Amino acid sequence: MKFGVDFGTTRTTLAQVDRGNYPIVSFVDLCGDDRDYIPSIVAYEDGHLSFGFDAEEAALSGAEHLRSFKRLLADPGISPTSTLRLGNRDFQIVEVVTRFLHYVAQMVRENSSVPLPSPDEPLEAVIGIPAHAWSAQRFLTLEAFKNAGWTVLEMLNEPSAAGFEYTHRHPGTINKKRTSVLVYDLGGGTFDASLVEAKGTAHSVIASRGDNLLGGDDFDLVLAQEAAKAADISPAELGEKGWMRLIEDARLAKEALSPQSRAVALEVAGKAVRVPVTEYYEAAKQLVDHTLKILDPLLLDGPDGGRVLPESVAGLYVVGGASRLPLVARILRERFGRRVHRSALSGGSTAIGLAIAADEGAGYSVTDRLSRGVGVFREVDSGQAVSFDPLLGPDARWTPGESTVLTRCYRAAHNIGFYRFVEYRAVDSQGVPRGEVAPCGELLMPFAQELRDPRIDLSRQEILRTEEGPLIEERYLVDENGIVDVEISDLDTGYTVRATLGR
Repeated sequence: MKFGVDFGTTRTTLAQVDRGNYPIVSFVDLCGDDRDYIPSIVAYEDGHLSFGFDAEEAALSGAEHLRSFKRLLADPGISPTSTLRLGNRDFQIVEVVTRFLHYVAQMVRENSSVPLPSPDEPLEAVIGIPAHAWSAQRFLTLEAFKNAGWTVLEMLNEPSAAGFEYTHRHPGTINKKRTSVLVYDLGGGTFDASLVEAKGTAHSVIASRGDNLLGGDDFDLVLAQEAAKAADISPAELGEKGWMRLIEDARLAKEALSPQSRAVALEVAGKAVRVPVTEYYEAAKQLVDHTLKILDPLLLDGPDGGRVLPESVAGLYVVGGASRLPLVARILRERFGRRVHRSALSGGSTAIGLAIAADEGAGYSVTDRLSRGVGVFREVDSGQAVSFDPLLGPDARWTPGESTVLTRCYRAAHNIGFYRFVEYRAVDSQGVPRGEVAPCGELLMPFAQELRDPRIDLSRQEILRTEEGPLIEERYLVDENGIVDVEISDLDTGYTVRATLGR
């Protein structure tokens, strides 16, 4: 059975492929109530981990817990050995994610609205990933799903999936004049914006921007800060547990807000406080303003000097759980007017789009963008200097489900090739990456045959210039999930070294 799985920062949502329909999967929580999501939470109690609804219950009982643990994957320095601490133990982050996704699979099989034909029915899925995820996040997310027992059909950028849901739900808005949609995806922990051109079911991402550390969690934090200020108490005075409890209460209060709400009632250290909605919105407005700055490159200059949606855009499509906050819709309407469309299922749009992608009969496809470039720092001048070569630009084309190959060929001029791979968002006038730059792998290639003994530590060898080195081919393969594999080969002998960036 096929699904679209939106592994979200605060909530994990699934949509099922069902004969051309894509219903949101509901789950039965510990109180016997139906919920259209599984909370993305892990708890540690009595020496073991619990997840989802079980973890939510344990947290209410005072257990050590961590919400939004997916955010840890957005760290550019994440690796398979990175850990998080719960209680008095350290756990590998990838182990926690894997066990959570195994819990999700178990819930699908045993406690959901899905009528599985047999207990061993394979769970096939198209999974979502933030458009601006680092390579390590892509790789570890994919590995965690596979290790948890899911059959991953494809990995799709989340705003691209929301674009599928938009054209499936609103096909009449796309015509010869209005050929695209600007997806504004504000989730629990990330923000992405993608300009997507649609020709029937064939989509193409024109450009994409985002912030992996901006989402609903930040709006919760602002409300908690306003409540603490109203109670005249600092987070330090509340202590770690008291402060985390206030943030959780703020999250629940935020999600209950409506356009008619006038104040937020919270309890801080036993003291009842009321935060006027106007004050909360004034403090949170900077977060929405930041999303507008992020998507600004996707806009055009207007006649009055401001920035406007391109004429080709049928509308700004607002999705993601955090977009339900009334402040978001209000600011976007003021900024863009009638072209703002809110998804009727803001928290489920991505999952539905992923399910559409999983349905071969629907015929949807997308040509996406990498969002982050990949380049390499190399040793030059006998190891005395370093040069930077961009390999894949930040907006390089990538088609989910297909592979793209880039090759380079040259005669080696040193005895050892030392490649330091990085991801980047932009380069300066000298072609050097600036701003968001993160290492994503290293590779040592012994060009000299006498150094190809595996017992030799290449990192301790002197880099020397050679007169006539072997013919070298670099091969970069962007696989069907947007992950880059590297092969560097000596074409004269066939000797090859390999690496997966982000691994």
